[in-house]
Amino acid sequence: MKKLFLILSVAMFSLGIVDAFAQDNANEGAATEQAAATEQAAATEQAAVAETTTVADVDAEATIAGESMHHVMMQKFLEGGWAWMLPILIFLIIGLAVAIERILYLSLSTINSKKFIAQIEEALKNGGIDAAMEVARNTRGPIASIYYQGLLRYNQGLDAVEKSIVSYGSVQTGQMESGLTWIGLFIALSPMLGFMGTVVGMIDAFDAIQAAGDISPTLVAGGIKVALLTTLMGLIAAVILQLFYNYIVSKIDSLVNEMEDTSITLTDILTAYNKK
Repeated sequence: MKKLFLILSVAMFSLGIVDAFAQDNANEGAATEQAAATEQAAATEQAAVAETTTVADVDAEATIAGESMHHVMMQKFLEGGWAWMLPILIFLIIGLAVAIERILYLSLSTINSKKFIAQIEEALKNGGIDAAMEVARNTRGPIASIYYQGLLRYNQGLDAVEKSIVSYGSVQTGQMESGLTWIGLFIALSPMLGFMGTVVGMIDAFDAIQAAGDISPTLVAGGIKVALLTTLMGLIAAVILQLFYNYIVSKIDSLVNEMEDTSITLTDILTAYNKK
């Protein structure tokens, strides 16, 4: 599943790049054709030239505004340098793939616990432990898995049921938290690589100043601009991944609380069933 999402993410990103370049080429071609048409119209009627030029300027501004997002992003990415920008981008893509996989996993793990508990109680009344185990087996999610493990050890006593609930609850929590360490790693590495790229860029700028023997505002500003782009990219990647990370953690905490609550309910249900 994780590999599938990684492939899809890389494919979507690649298609986005191709689409951006395609749009750039299409816009350049359209601008060239429009310029040629304007020049031809200027040769025939001078009065229509002013009017046509005004319309062409408006269309050109609209075209630039429409392509500015793709164009600016690609330009800034290339200005920052592949050596530092590409690893940060890879971290962002892989982190998003892991985050999306975790969100889907946790969403599929969420069930209506009240309805599930009612089904377990109904199965216990009508078919006993085996019927309740069948209901738990056919229900997805960590809560159903904990119920199944507890019901499976009912014949060993309620103490064994409680121990299995606690032990398997820890196992389910570990499975839900799988992949979070990678997201946390990418959150930490992205700005660190960005800062490292900035430091290296500043060193290169000062080396250029030393080689030129004079401080040129253009040279210094250009070097600092390129250096700061890596920091910007790293911070953007870290912020995006941090938002997903916090959402996943809150989702896990909610599921863990629900698991603990329903585990207590299972113990009460089996205690009442044992007294019959």
